[in-house]
Amino acid sequence: MAFIPSRVKYRKAQRGRRKGLAVSGCRVSFGEYGLKALGCGTITNKQLEMIRIIMSRALRKGGKFWIRIFSDKPVTKKPAETRMGKGKGDVDCWEAKIKRGKVLFEIGGVPRDYAQKVLRDIAYKLPFKCRFVER
Repeated sequence: MAFIPSRVKYRKAQRGRRKGLAVSGCRVSFGEYGLKALGCGTITNKQLEMIRIIMSRALRKGGKFWIRIFSDKPVTKKPAETRMGKGKGDVDCWEAKIKRGKVLFEIGGVPRDYAQKVLRDIAYKLPFKCRFVER
């Protein structure tokens, strides 16, 4: 499962703002426990796929998980040892823009201590600080 959009209106996008508070998605809605972002940043589609694999392996015995974010923003990169100019580079990867207070992942159907352990393992892999939250 690739976390890239099937089609987009524009091939390349500008960077935009990364600071500020999340307006929506601030509460645990689907599961019982969640992982909330305490800082702003970005998560690439490769990081999302890695986290999906970790969660599916951890919850193989039972339980369900929800990924509340999607990498929908293209990131461009120019080739190495290329001179400046000649336009914007090609799309290198896709990323999800994360604002402070957004619930990123949710877990349900497992005990609290096990959910806390799984979400703590995921939080180590993320590029910003996160907090374990309950419904």
